[in-house]
Amino acid sequence: MLVDRTTIFVRSGKGGSGCLSFRREKFIPKGGPDGGDGGKGGDVILVGDSSESTLFALSRHPHRRAKNGQHGMGKSMHGADGVDLLVPVPLGTLVYEHETQALLADICEHDQRFIVAPGGNGGLGNEHFKSSTNQTPRECTPGEPWVEMTLRLELKLIADVGFVGKPNAGKSTMLAAISKATPKIAEYPFTTLSPNLGIAELSDNRRFVIADIPGLIEGAAGGAGLGHEFLRHIERTTVIVHLLDIAPIDGGDPVAAHDAIRAELRDYSPALAEKPEIIVLNKIDLLPEDQREDTIEEIAGRLGMKKGERPLVTSGVTGEGRNALLEACWKALGREDPRGWTTARVGENSA
Repeated sequence: MLVDRTTIFVRSGKGGSGCLSFRREKFIPKGGPDGGDGGKGGDVILVGDSSESTLFALSRHPHRRAKNGQHGMGKSMHGADGVDLLVPVPLGTLVYEHETQALLADICEHDQRFIVAPGGNGGLGNEHFKSSTNQTPRECTPGEPWVEMTLRLELKLIADVGFVGKPNAGKSTMLAAISKATPKIAEYPFTTLSPNLGIAELSDNRRFVIADIPGLIEGAAGGAGLGHEFLRHIERTTVIVHLLDIAPIDGGDPVAAHDAIRAELRDYSPALAEKPEIIVLNKIDLLPEDQREDTIEEIAGRLGMKKGERPLVTSGVTGEGRNALLEACWKALGREDPRGWTTARVGENSA
């Protein structure tokens, strides 16, 4: 189950108090002060962990506390520092201060660390206060208090390519066809209730991550349907793959569906609408052979494509167009190729 929002309470450790002590040993009548310092309290540290994919564990156990530092002791012995508390979070986690809503950290790399609640420093023992005029100091300081905070964590999946489209556009079927992901697939709409991630592998050790976003409907940016909960997950993607059902069972218009989803992306985030888009006419296997060319040309014209340009044509069931889609995604990502040449992004001329 994908849990992409949660609130947690964290508390660092407080510092141990300094010790008030005097050296008492036989034959040493003037031992003097020997109170040690208190130990530092443990920090609460959020750590990016690539093996984590959800905030579920934190939602089940939202209270996280680090250990306190130990008090100082006689014989100039310092108290032990409190153990830091490491809290693993999935990559793509945004950390907000709950009351002010201020963004504190964006954890997007493995082993990236952010000290969200520093532990208190230990107090000073009385040996720190000795002087020529104060040879028996009876002063020591307490340790600093802990720091406690309420945090709001929000997960934005980190994927290279994001699949968008109306419900039943075939996104989950296509994800299963081009990766080893196993999303739920059924004939009814809104089968996908939360985003799915898959890794697509091409030849020559080329691979990228795909996010399948639950079906969007008109009004999604304003909160309608399921997709509005997950629009933020495609904000981090580099390329959007827009899947259109070429033969909707409800008799809908693929071009109207495209325009409606594009409007929702613009309403949610203008920057999101500016991302490179690959338009795919999916479920081509449902269209009779003799109708395909005319239908594709007609849709391309209505989409405003230039002469000679065509949307990709695929079928998640038969595998038709699978390799062409993968290569188009790789080219749009502009990744360094293992074969020694660099692909160009969508809209750029390759050298």
